[in-house]
Amino acid sequence: MASLFFQRAGWSLQIARTSRSFAISFSTALSRRSRHSAITSEARSTLRSSHGHAPQGRPHTKDLQTNFKPTRVYRAQQARAATTFAATSNPTQPPPPTERIQLSGEEAVRTDDLTSGLGDKPVVLDEQVRQVDWARSFHGLSTEAFSKEAAEALLGPVALDDIEVKPDGIVYLPEIKYRRILNKAFGPGAWGLAPRGETIVTAKAVTREYALVALGRLVSVARGEQDYFSPEGIPTAVEGCKSNALMRCCKDLGVASELWDPRFIRKFIAEHAKEVWVEHQMTMKKRKMWMRKDDQVKYPFKISTATAQGSGKSSYGKY
Repeated sequence: MASLFFQRAGWSLQIARTSRSFAISFSTALSRRSRHSAITSEARSTLRSSHGHAPQGRPHTKDLQTNFKPTRVYRAQQARAATTFAATSNPTQPPPPTERIQLSGEEAVRTDDLTSGLGDKPVVLDEQVRQVDWARSFHGLSTEAFSKEAAEALLGPVALDDIEVKPDGIVYLPEIKYRRILNKAFGPGAWGLAPRGETIVTAKAVTREYALVALGRLVSVARGEQDYFSPEGIPTAVEGCKSNALMRCCKDLGVASELWDPRFIRKFIAEHAKEVWVEHQMTMKKRKMWMRKDDQVKYPFKISTATAQGSGKSSYGKY
């Protein structure tokens, strides 16, 4: 019985020959396609060399085995295999720790868990310096009332032309109108929003807590929120979250308080809003939509002649 052994970095081949058959043992870390080509070519050349027909220019298998020098990759593979074997042979020994792959750049950004925040925590100020840390302080809260002129601007009745109606019938005041009222009451630059925490991004929404500061005093604290539909919309949702927090902070100052009064809402809907049937021009789907009486249906919708189911009359005929 004769035995041949051929070894390279990453794979090895052993052939045992008897009088009637061959026994081949092959181990490698290559892919299936590369492994198959290596088995075919090297086994064929090894068999030739065993009969004394080694091709010119290639040394005999024994010479290759004698002159073999393990490379860095081969030594690393052998060390990893020895560690795995030692861990599996001794069940009381814990398995080796999994190798962590450190990502950088764009790949690291994609794999971050945004539910823990965007990493934009407020800056912690030096407590030794005389200043107010609005991320934690409640300085000036309820110390004294604002001036009469500021109170009139804040508590004045909201203009009916400024109120908008959402398609689902909810009335609201655009965020820019709140900013105009604050500028009128305190003046541009005399008020601002200070973040009180880190931006939290969930699977469908963005939320963050803000504090409204006016004339160097804390006025109100509220948490804003904004939905988003794709990761590309997160920056816009962060800005919408800030505006939502501003609207909620202004409730403590009495700004546009009518919009939270049920009686005012019912009266406004009855006098200034209407519900119409519209049809989507692309999908041809029909639905009901609320809007102001002085507004027009905008693309991609158009007025539909459909009537309310079972009524026999148009749902907007009374308007």
